[in-house]
Parts: sequence; C-alpha cells; structure tokens
Amino acid sequence: MHLLNLTLPTASENVALDEALLLDSEAGDPMSERLRLWEPMRPMAVLGRSSVAQREVDLEACRRDEVPVVRRVSGGCTILAATGCLMYAVVLSYARRPELRAIHSAHRHVLDALATVLGRCAPGLKRAGTSDLVLDDRKVSGNSLRCQRTHLLYHGTLLYDMPLEWVARYVRIPPREPDYRAKRGHQEFLTKIPATREEVTAAVVDAFDAREPLTQWPQELVRQLVEQRYGVEAWNLQGRL
Repeated sequence: MHLLNLTLPTASENVALDEALLLDSEAGDPMSERLRLWEPMRPMAVLGRSSVAQREVDLEACRRDEVPVVRRVSGGCTILAATGCLMYAVVLSYARRPELRAIHSAHRHVLDALATVLGRCAPGLKRAGTSDLVLDDRKVSGNSLRCQRTHLLYHGTLLYDMPLEWVARYVRIPPREPDYRAKRGHQEFLTKIPATREEVTAAVVDAFDAREPLTQWPQELVRQLVEQRYGVEAWNLQGRL
C-alpha cells in the first residue's frame, strides 16, 4: 500500500484531499490502495455528509474563534480535529478485498486492524457502536466511510493529545448517539490514546502495511473539489450547491 503523510494548508484542502484520493483511485488501477495521514495545526469542525450545521456545531463560537467548518463526503456526525488528533484516510480496493462491499465488514476490517496495533499502547482498546474505537468505554476514535464502484474510503480520528474541552466549545451533543455513550457529555465520553504522535503514526502504518511512499497526489483534483464544493459555504453549511 502507498503512504502519503501530508497536511495541506487549509481545512477545505485537507477534506478535499481525502475524496480526491478516492476518486483518483477510481479512475486508475482497480488494485491500488493508499493510506494518508495528516493533522491540522488549529481546530476545525468537520460535518458529516448529511449533518445539519446549526444542530451539530456552535456556529457563533466557530466564527468568533475563526474555526473553519467544512463538510466531508462521508456520513456520520460532526467531529472536531486539531493538533493532538491524528487523522487517517485509507482507500481500499474491492478487487483485493471483495468482502468489504458489506458495510459491517468494512467497519470490522479497518477498526479491528487499528485496535490490534494501537492496543500495544492502549491495552483493552476495542470497537464499540457502529464505527468507534474505545478505551475503558470512552471514545478515542470516530470513523466513517464512502463507497464507490471499485474502492471505498474509510477515514477517521485518533485522539492522543488534543484538549478535549475544545470539542465541547465548538461541537454540540450529536443528534444520534450510540447506546454506550449513555448520555455523557463530551469530556466524560472522550479520552485519549496514551501514546505519542510518533507511536500512533507507526501503529497506523503497521495496521495497513503502508510501506511505499506515494510520490504523486492529485493536486489538480483537490483544487477543483475546493473550488466546486469544499470551499463553498452552501456546501459546507447547507450540504447543497
């Protein structure tokens, strides 16, 4: 698998690059697979594809503190990312892994792989809900996916050092909660993987055996996606153009 360790300058570009890697794989080799790792240097709120911005984000607080609000192409509820939250995106091939066409199999495949390697740093880490990883029944990773014809994009968050109070500052309690959340607020529900960024990064690379550097990435496609979608307020706040 190819590896791309790249954080772009803006929230819009970073969210666009995840989708661009999926679309680029769709247009190319059906056997190709890619892992991207990145980490924003300042807070950003990322809505799910069908999220209602006003319901899931404190837009006034985000405007006041200049926290960008962007919408990803995959499902799920809003997440907050910032320094101390490693973001990963893996593009997997159906030609290599036809069993992943079943959504529950895709969740299990990716999250079990991550839990196994991250368990070296955090014994007891496991899957919970539809697409979470938890430690002592507290969430350390939220994930979502986007399926296309020949590939799927699976991406998510890995909390290791981000101030958890930032989540409550900008993100509301989600309208849909897994049972294990048990009505807890953000700071009671979330926790961190007890590891450094280097340890978390190495574990994710091991999980997907991503050893070959990706030397070319779809820069022009990222530019187009930002121009047409991720840099457009109508998409980010209303989910339509």
